[in-house]
Amino acid sequence: MAGCELNMETRERTGFLKYGYDGEDFIEFELKSQTWIALRKEAVFLKQHWDLNQGQSIEIRERLTNQCYELLNSFLVAGHSSVFKTDYPSVSLLQKTPSSPVRCHATGFYPKSFLMFWRKDGEEIHEGVNPGEVLNNEDSTFQYHIDLDISSIPPVDWVRYDCVFQFTGAEDKILIKLDKEVIKTNWDESSKMRIIIISVISVVIAIIIIALAFTAYKKRNVSERPFTPDSENMSL
Repeated sequence: MAGCELNMETRERTGFLKYGYDGEDFIEFELKSQTWIALRKEAVFLKQHWDLNQGQSIEIRERLTNQCYELLNSFLVAGHSSVFKTDYPSVSLLQKTPSSPVRCHATGFYPKSFLMFWRKDGEEIHEGVNPGEVLNNEDSTFQYHIDLDISSIPPVDWVRYDCVFQFTGAEDKILIKLDKEVIKTNWDESSKMRIIIISVISVVIAIIIIALAFTAYKKRNVSERPFTPDSENMSL
């Protein structure tokens, strides 16, 4: 195991190199003295042998400080835009029909470490809440939703509820109140009228089918009734 570290305050560079054997630490390099430390008695002979090679110790020190630091710094510069970026989401409330759960939907956020929940009077709630799954967007951001069952919530109490989005470890939050005016839905008066029309048509069709069935039933009974000649036409 090998690596290097940089103290951001003192700018001091340090490094480490350690070998293990059979799941246990075996021998490690001490950077300041440029000598080896035997971590098991079986490594004493190897320590004595490696300490004699001063050229190798100087090369290891160079790799653990200067070369490793240059490589580490290049990684930090190259990955800064992705490692430290923060994209805040667009949060909205969605609902299919007036009786459906209200969905709090967040999309376009990064990183993936976040909190999202429903609150009542400022306290997180779990009853009547159905969380979804984190999904990937095509632009490497994420989306997530959490539903709230409003069937038992009187409209007068809606003002007591809100949805919260917050990145893990951050203090700022995104809040959206449970408000009928901000809920996005495809449900409108035309949708309601279509359902009413479909229901009326269905009832009419059912009545027609019943009437036709009843008429056919009566005709079948008449046709199957046995013929009885009139008494006045009977011959003695």
